[in-house]
Amino acid sequence: MPRYDYYCEQNQQIIEVVHRISTKLETWGEVCNLAAIDLGGISPDTPVKRIITTPPMTATPIGNSGLKGLGFTKLVKRDDGVYENVTRSGSEKRYMRAGEAESMPHLHKKIAD
Repeated sequence: MPRYDYYCEQNQQIIEVVHRISTKLETWGEVCNLAAIDLGGISPDTPVKRIITTPPMTATPIGNSGLKGLGFTKLVKRDDGVYENVTRSGSEKRYMRAGEAESMPHLHKKIAD
């Protein structure tokens, strides 16, 4: 289920809760109930706003070695019909050329059933 952040203007707190996309929370009491926290002296009828925040790690760049470690293949276009396999491993060729089957990355070794 997705996670949502709610902001209470009265106490200036942001609370993260998990609920269905169809659920609409409008009060501090509803948010505290789902988050299993105390109201903290705030009226349960206090309005809250759902806010959009950046998910963790989305802005963190991952390099070629990170992609390779995750099992991805990254091809960078170098010329017409020529791509460099910057995540190559083992016996894979550095350059993939159009029409040369032996230069293709070993995708069958990276894909698990």
